[in-house]
Amino acid sequence: MIKDFFINELENAIKLSGFDGYTRGTPAVERPKNPDFGDFAVNVSPLAKFAKLPPAQIAAAIAEKNSNFSAMGAFVNFKAGDKLLTALVDEVLDKDKNFGKPAANEIVPEKILLEYISANPTGPFHIGHGRWAAMGSALANLLKFYGHEVYQEFYINDAGSQIEKLGKSLAIRVNGGEFPSDEQERKNFYAGEYLIPVAEKFLAQNAPTTDVKVLADFAKNEMETQQKQLLEKFRVHFDNFYSEQALHDSGDVEKCVEALKKSGKIYEKDGAQWFRSSDYGDDQDRVVKKADGSNTYLTADIAYHIDKLKRGYDRLINIWGADHHGYVARVKASVAALGYDPEKLEVLLGQLVNLVINGEEVRMGKRRNMVTLEELIDEVGVDATRFWMSMRNIDTTLDFDIELAKTNSDENPIFYVQYAHARCCSILRNAVSEKIDTATGEKLPAPLSQSQLDAARLTNVDGARQVVLKLEEYKSVITNSAQNRQVYTICRYVQELAAEFHSFYNANRVISEDKELMQSRLALVRAVKTVLRNALEDILSVGAPEKM
Repeated sequence: MIKDFFINELENAIKLSGFDGYTRGTPAVERPKNPDFGDFAVNVSPLAKFAKLPPAQIAAAIAEKNSNFSAMGAFVNFKAGDKLLTALVDEVLDKDKNFGKPAANEIVPEKILLEYISANPTGPFHIGHGRWAAMGSALANLLKFYGHEVYQEFYINDAGSQIEKLGKSLAIRVNGGEFPSDEQERKNFYAGEYLIPVAEKFLAQNAPTTDVKVLADFAKNEMETQQKQLLEKFRVHFDNFYSEQALHDSGDVEKCVEALKKSGKIYEKDGAQWFRSSDYGDDQDRVVKKADGSNTYLTADIAYHIDKLKRGYDRLINIWGADHHGYVARVKASVAALGYDPEKLEVLLGQLVNLVINGEEVRMGKRRNMVTLEELIDEVGVDATRFWMSMRNIDTTLDFDIELAKTNSDENPIFYVQYAHARCCSILRNAVSEKIDTATGEKLPAPLSQSQLDAARLTNVDGARQVVLKLEEYKSVITNSAQNRQVYTICRYVQELAAEFHSFYNANRVISEDKELMQSRLALVRAVKTVLRNALEDILSVGAPEKM
């Protein structure tokens, strides 16, 4: 509202000044580093090249056309009036959970398939999976709020040599054998202790066996069940779990190979079948069928993505680990070769998570020594795990400080934000009138009618203006975060809003004998509570506690 108002006023002033013929698109609005200069500013230097005038002269001419503007060098500054600020508070309270949501005519809604985690069903989730889980589900929430239709899918890698390896590993646990002592041979097994309870469960229901297929199916189903239970605990919802094995069984993998052959994009070399992916920007051609007749991982990936497109999605978004970087060009090449638009596929590549315990970095070991996602959640809680996993850009390595994540201190980001929400709730609980409900005998909550807001008294106190402007910023944060597929910006925003609110609270008494002043400040507290709750619960799927 406030930023849009400034842009409209600025465009009118530019037109009245005669410089409208030199503008190109919407002016780039920024927040001055010094709040004394104003709430928003625009650098008019880009107009100087065409107007043949110094930027300062252009800024001065534009500022003369609007009493809300001031000029400083090449900048036109704007300071919002009290009524505009209180109107923003009114808007938050009026729209409630829909505050920050773009109007229907402001976006082009898409039908999106969001795929993330997609782990092998061969063991527990590690902490890297936890990052994709937290970020993927938050991104789904964000895109839905923005106005898109989002379908969340988990691709189960339940075909291939790793499943046989799982069966062989369970066979050792079931029959009391020993894993090879040689490191190279040991790599052909999953030697982690997590298979011990799986073996015990198998023996409670079945006689011992060495049938690898039977054991592999049992272990796979058990791992999938455990993974789904943990996802539910972690507040991650998938609309579909898509089996790679089912894709093979349907014949779709072979159909894709045949379709590529018909298009002339397959050739044979050294007994293998190669896809001409270099024709589509890949750095080299790729094998889709090995000399022994078996398919590569790429072959199933091609079939899976073609199946996604056949299901009618406007956009495919995948969250992959950075080690899958080389796969992006290959899959896009196959999509193009089979007649689909490769630009419909977006791949977000994520970096690893480093655990920090007592100041020391703990690297994830091999499967048998891994730190699991469930262990981390049990240690610090769902809220802390989700927030910490989401608060850095996906292309940045995340250092997860376990001890800090557990502390009740301002240094812990999730505590700092949740405490701001709880403080808002505490203030509102204590804001009771002296009137008594004759039916219950209880004190009534103080009325918070928006029409009674005292604009000047609300905004002209320490910190209040900055709180309102930070509330206004939520709209652009939602838009930019959705368009750039980023959720860390939501985490950063709630930390900044919490900081502005704590500063306001520490400088001003909200509950006072001055009822009109209290009324206005309580409205601001409610607005902060609303936005914090919306961002935490509805976007990040993190709790917004009322008491701490």
